[in-house]
Amino acid sequence: MEEMLSKDVQAGLDAARIHRLRKQSRLRLEVNGRQIAVLGMWKTGFSVAVEDAPTLRGLVDLYDGATHLFQCLIVTAAQEADEMHYVFKRATPVATAAALDFERPTHAPVALIEQFG
Repeated sequence: MEEMLSKDVQAGLDAARIHRLRKQSRLRLEVNGRQIAVLGMWKTGFSVAVEDAPTLRGLVDLYDGATHLFQCLIVTAAQEADEMHYVFKRATPVATAAALDFERPTHAPVALIEQFG
């Protein structure tokens, strides 16, 4: 049995779903100093609300709370209902330490302990 909802009721349900996804998600984009909530993320892309970012393209930073996860190059993929889907052309993980230009021995000391006395 298929039920039909009026356009107003369907719009209200969609708005409530987007509101819930915004509140639940810790993920956010930072684009030109602007922060945009990410509604969902998968291996090849992510989605945001249409009213937040209808057309994004280029370099964006992806955060989980205060943790910088990726620097991404994105393109617009498709629009589904009130969500805009984007695809990663490149998603580079952000390093927490500088890259080494030498091989670190496996048994190298971690710190120097001086003897006092």
